[in-house]
Amino acid sequence: MAKRQLRWLKLDNAAKIYPAAKRRDWSNVFRLSVTLNEKIDPKALQQALANTVKRFPSIAVRVRRGVFWYYLEEIESPPKVIYEYDHPLTHMPFDDILKCAIRVLYYQNRIAVEFFHAVADGNGGMIFLKSLAAEYLELVHKVKIPYEYGVLDRNEPVNDKELADDFLKYAGKVKKSRTEATAFQLKGRREENGFKNIVIAELDADKALEKARSYNVTLTEFMTAVMIKSFMEIQEERVEEKKRRPIKALVPANLRRMFPSDSLRNFVLYVTPGIDPRLGSYSFDEILKEVHHQMELELTPKRMSARIYSNVKMEQMLILKILPLFIKNIGMKIAYNLNGEKKSCITISNLGVIKLPKEMDKYVEQFGFTLGVQHTSPNNCAMLSYDGKLYIAMIRGIKEPVLEHRFIMNLKEMGLKAKLSSNSRRSREEK
Repeated sequence: MAKRQLRWLKLDNAAKIYPAAKRRDWSNVFRLSVTLNEKIDPKALQQALANTVKRFPSIAVRVRRGVFWYYLEEIESPPKVIYEYDHPLTHMPFDDILKCAIRVLYYQNRIAVEFFHAVADGNGGMIFLKSLAAEYLELVHKVKIPYEYGVLDRNEPVNDKELADDFLKYAGKVKKSRTEATAFQLKGRREENGFKNIVIAELDADKALEKARSYNVTLTEFMTAVMIKSFMEIQEERVEEKKRRPIKALVPANLRRMFPSDSLRNFVLYVTPGIDPRLGSYSFDEILKEVHHQMELELTPKRMSARIYSNVKMEQMLILKILPLFIKNIGMKIAYNLNGEKKSCITISNLGVIKLPKEMDKYVEQFGFTLGVQHTSPNNCAMLSYDGKLYIAMIRGIKEPVLEHRFIMNLKEMGLKAKLSSNSRRSREEK
């Protein structure tokens, strides 16, 4: 029998920076998980993964080096599912990414997938996780789960629209400047051996949404403002007034809400709402107004298409096309070092409300979404809502939990109580 031709894809416009920005001890990786109401059968999960990966040739891939660019190549066989004996988001070495750019893990009742960010954003990743979990449940329980709410038919032919780099499709004709001031950076004592502390705050989703609506803002805007307030207070305590820097959060925006797209690849851009404490201290109402109006101003199709054009135009420059990959890597790494992490204090990513077919819902207890820490910025924040609960996952690579404490305290002062859980060096079980 003839060997099947493996599909390969160019990196999408947003993904090109990730291989270049990698470090020996850091790669840009995020994690999605689903917790069931029963213990995971690893053999069934392995079979479910084998049945699912063929439907996702842009996610079940390895990163390959070309002469001029990195590219993605479909893997010949599914990766082995891994029992999760260590903490979430352990370092994914680039040598591993060259073999497979995702990890599928299980622990007790939980299935988790960790993605190198070049293959997908959180929206595409969630569709992969839902489809994998649906396939697993169909195998174990002999049930039929409808193809809805992001659960794809694993036997359906791949839709080319899912593999498209839609940045190219929706680029405008005028570029927008990306010049921004350097933001405040929280410092601390680095954890040994790459350990990541993760604190998950569980809130009543309706109460959190009601609080945001009382200010006439979205939930993302509200939580972003609370985070900015927390950073502002920490900077006021640590930094003398004349040396203070802007406080900004990097907020990913799902472009599928603005432009028609079926792409399962990266299709997000970022806005960086914030305040400038050099102008004086801000009340929470003032912070919230700044965040709301900045996001409302930036998150329009016209402004986003101009941002896309700026990125695409740079990629299409003749000099960049003909430069060999190793030279491009040097340039992109320098650009990332100067701009990538210094223009914001933290990333706050909200995947929104997760919905499932009712035939699948009864087996699921919880979803999780966790960003990895950046190389120089020690904290990140991700959230989603499921079954009436809002889960906010705060990760840090330093020992001091100062940001989480301040953020939770600020929420509590606003009447939003959170149930907290965390990972621990002393125990593998999440408490």
